[in-house]
Amino acid sequence: MKALLKDCSVSAVVAGFIATVISYAGPLVIIFQAAKAADLPHDVLSSWVWTISIGSGVLGIVLSLRYKVPIVIAWSAPGSALLVTLLPGISLNEVVGAYLVSSLIILLVGLSGAFDRLIGKLPAAISAAMLAGILFRFGTDLFVSMQEQPWLVLTMLATYLIFKRLSPRYTVLAVLVVGVLSTLGAGELRSEALMIGLTTPVWISPEFSWQVILNVALPLVVVALTGQFVPGMVVLRSAGYPTPVSPLISSSALGSLLLAPFFCHGLNLAAITAAICTGKEAHEDPARRYVAGVVGGVFYLVLGIFGATLVSFFTAFPAALIAALAGLALLAAIGGALAGAMSAAADREAALITFLVTASGMSFLGLSAAFWGLVFGIGAHLLLTARRSALPVTVAPQVAKASGECRANTPA
Repeated sequence: MKALLKDCSVSAVVAGFIATVISYAGPLVIIFQAAKAADLPHDVLSSWVWTISIGSGVLGIVLSLRYKVPIVIAWSAPGSALLVTLLPGISLNEVVGAYLVSSLIILLVGLSGAFDRLIGKLPAAISAAMLAGILFRFGTDLFVSMQEQPWLVLTMLATYLIFKRLSPRYTVLAVLVVGVLSTLGAGELRSEALMIGLTTPVWISPEFSWQVILNVALPLVVVALTGQFVPGMVVLRSAGYPTPVSPLISSSALGSLLLAPFFCHGLNLAAITAAICTGKEAHEDPARRYVAGVVGGVFYLVLGIFGATLVSFFTAFPAALIAALAGLALLAAIGGALAGAMSAAADREAALITFLVTASGMSFLGLSAAFWGLVFGIGAHLLLTARRSALPVTVAPQVAKASGECRANTPA
């Protein structure tokens, strides 16, 4: 505890808070959509929010303290998107059974150590390009949101640029404060959306159906591994953290397994929000950024307990404020990832393909754009380098340089 208090900083606390706010401002909406499509009872939806919040919070705190790395755990956003179409017509008990099976499969993958070997073989430029593609939409949404709230977004952008020059560490905090004050001053806070209420978990006994397991469990496994753990580890690697992935996968899967009866569909490494906690904005010293992961976990716990109240608080603010906050908080991460992707001349085309596919947001055969970005990028890398027998000797330093530059310039 003494070490944690010593390493604590305002910038790390703000980074953890912003990461949590963004998690609830975006991916949680998908869960509401899935619940509406399946006509879930209100108490089950509340339990769903409770379980993913508590699980993310506990795991984030424990793993960040254990490895002294800003590890952010969150629920599976692509998994939530899948459930929008998969949940209708399936009983809640069978869904919970599928959740248990998917968590067990991911746990076995983590314990086997196979994922470590996969991550270790990813070219640095392609990894950086995939990260840039994942974050790209948040950068563009910053300016798209200007259509709805031009003065709010312009004020936040001006604040970002001013503080980026004068006091970079507190840039995101300043943007948040100015955004909130601007909203209150303009009278755009929707106070009618505010409510007070606690969340109560609901136990659902599992039932197992092979049809549901094939239709729900297996897709959840694929999107968790390719759409969450791969980009999540890319964020950590790009920031210079050599944390082994197997314990992270195993811990997340075990937490998901224990919480599945309360309707937890899956916990895994965060990528987008993790980029906020792993960079210089959290702290200049990488060894002290783990505080952001701990703080983010604490806010997850608070949101889990007072979920109904705090979720309504987030929805009371304009969507443009959340979009602008996310985009500005990730600008440095996007720039650093792009620099790392384009620095290695031999891998530039492959990295560009990876970036374009990932940024497109395409979905094919139920698999995410991040997965296909890796597939096309690695395929291009192999085709472009296979004919040059001496290429591995000359490319390795460039890849290392690109990785180093990405770590030096990006919080992702």
